[in-house]
Amino acid sequence: MSTLITNIAELMTQDAEHRVLRDAAVVIEGERISWLGPAADAPAADERVDAGGRALLPGWVDSHTHLIFAGDRTAEFEARMAGESYSAGGIAVTTGATRSTSDFDLTRLAMGRVAEAVSQGTTYLETKTGYGLDLENEARSARIASTVADEVTYLGAHLVPAGMDAEEYTELVCGPMLTAVRPYVRWADVFCEQGAFNEDQSRRVLLACKAAGLGLRVHGNQLGEGPGVRLAVEVGAASVDHVNYLSAADVDALAGSWSGWDAAGGTPGSGQRGTVATCLPACDLSTRQPLAPGRELLDAGVQLALASNCNPGTSYTSSMAFCVTTAVLQMRLSVHEAVRAATYGGALALGRESGSDVDGERAVGSVAVGHRADLHLLNAPSATHLAYRPGIPLTHAVWRAGVAQPVR
Repeated sequence: MSTLITNIAELMTQDAEHRVLRDAAVVIEGERISWLGPAADAPAADERVDAGGRALLPGWVDSHTHLIFAGDRTAEFEARMAGESYSAGGIAVTTGATRSTSDFDLTRLAMGRVAEAVSQGTTYLETKTGYGLDLENEARSARIASTVADEVTYLGAHLVPAGMDAEEYTELVCGPMLTAVRPYVRWADVFCEQGAFNEDQSRRVLLACKAAGLGLRVHGNQLGEGPGVRLAVEVGAASVDHVNYLSAADVDALAGSWSGWDAAGGTPGSGQRGTVATCLPACDLSTRQPLAPGRELLDAGVQLALASNCNPGTSYTSSMAFCVTTAVLQMRLSVHEAVRAATYGGALALGRESGSDVDGERAVGSVAVGHRADLHLLNAPSATHLAYRPGIPLTHAVWRAGVAQPVR
């Protein structure tokens, strides 16, 4: 079954050449993109969709979420808006609610959050454990996450549970808990921050997970300057997320990690990839932290991602469009840069920027022949409207792996 999407006013491919095509068309065949180019040259297909002069983008790639949870933290949010500062301790509230919720209900809640994200243009999504914080509940969270998300990250090192010794808990995270979650996860993460895990504990967690064959990510430099960024680069993490407080040395370390990669062309597989800096602007606004220095990072040659950080305490939104809008209006990114960070950048952070018919691991985050047909049609003639009309829901249609999705 093939589908021709034609009469596209603007096709922002986010491919290696950063192409933006006008009066374009795309052909979907099965789950893949089989052709793209001028609408006048489009081949025949089994069905035809008239885009009506709208803009077409890659689907959003949300590379940082926490969807496996129960409970509510409205009171914490209200207190923070009234002037209280954010600390990592609020995670414990969600842990209690999550542990007491059934598998069925946790799955139902997570599926609802995924559906909400997809209806707004998100077509590839990572989520984490981290609200179980004991062996049984972390394994349960990983198993449930593997049924609802595209990528699953082990975050047993989210917070030391109340009443547990930090060193003993770190050993549990590195040992029996890691063994229990391993069948369900591809990535591991650690909250390297004051009030969570210190540098030594974080390094031990990351190295244990690396030895177990997991890719690495780091929550770092959210609440102040610290070792998170440097540690992420040291261990070869795919991304370091938050990055609100960066020293010149941190920026240099991130930029240096990309020195062997063809950043100008962005060609998949062209040299040694570095550590992506993932900015979480919705979280920054909710916690009243300074926005991550996305402009400075891009100018230094760092590869950037934007993600929602959807979670119950500090960023209860799955709207990637909101993150893109904020990046343009308040972080000084161009529309093209922000969209790229929310599509190709997220794919790069998840190691899914490359792949084709040959290896069966189709690339996401860009529109190119052989890539997965993840597409987001806006109810606007150009992507600029995402920032030009802030807060307006602009998703008109979504295809995920070639299948049209419900849009609310």
